[in-house]
Amino acid sequence: MAAPFDLSVSEGIGTVTFNRPKSLNSLTFEVYRELVRFFEDSRRDPDLKVVVLTGTGKGFCSGGDVFEIIGELVKMPMKGVLEFARMTGDLVKAIRLLDRPVIAAVNGLAAGAGAVIALACDLRVCAASASFRFLFTHVGLTGADMGAGYLLPKVVGLSKASELLLLGDAVDAEAAARIGLANRVVPDAGLMPAAMDWARRLAEGPTLAISMTKRMLQNELNMDIVTAVEAEAQAQALLLQGEDHRHFYEAFKEKRKPRFEGA
Repeated sequence: MAAPFDLSVSEGIGTVTFNRPKSLNSLTFEVYRELVRFFEDSRRDPDLKVVVLTGTGKGFCSGGDVFEIIGELVKMPMKGVLEFARMTGDLVKAIRLLDRPVIAAVNGLAAGAGAVIALACDLRVCAASASFRFLFTHVGLTGADMGAGYLLPKVVGLSKASELLLLGDAVDAEAAARIGLANRVVPDAGLMPAAMDWARRLAEGPTLAISMTKRMLQNELNMDIVTAVEAEAQAQALLLQGEDHRHFYEAFKEKRKPRFEGA
């Protein structure tokens, strides 16, 4: 059986490529399970510095496969359906809890679960032809799925998140950039070079500092200002005593580029 997605790792960058182009990289039960396993295992892999997610062909990911997932779910009792819904959320949690940056290189349509997966990533680089569509309500489901109701208002604001989740209209790449859903829009041919440029910069940087930054951004989402400032003070005190910060200081004195070790 073919792997549910393509995976390559080079120089600390893991590239995950959805590889079901005939269905615009729709998801199956197996794809969900293996993605959760990959991101959870990655938390214990010290050599993996950055993950890039993208799709083969004309789509990033069109969401759950109508026949292989939805067709099976309608036959299941509530217990099985709830287990599946929780598994899809496990994927989003695994992406957010991975203390390494995850970049979505959105090469086409990101719809339904595909849009939420891209949303869960730390950075989204979009091809000019890319688009997002949170279409759950169009198929009779709540727009608040897989953490979309939690994450989307924090990215684009409550009013715009309400519009996207309630109406389910498509958002093209330029509009996504205007509302903060896309970090960068590039010509289609330049998508992977742009995404890999950011990935290499992150992989070559001070990985402990980058990991701590992601962790703090996640932890502070629901903190009050007093708690958040104190948490940042404690985190920064740790890194001020770290080897990478010392390497920066020595390199600055010697007028050379620092060599970070991730410690």
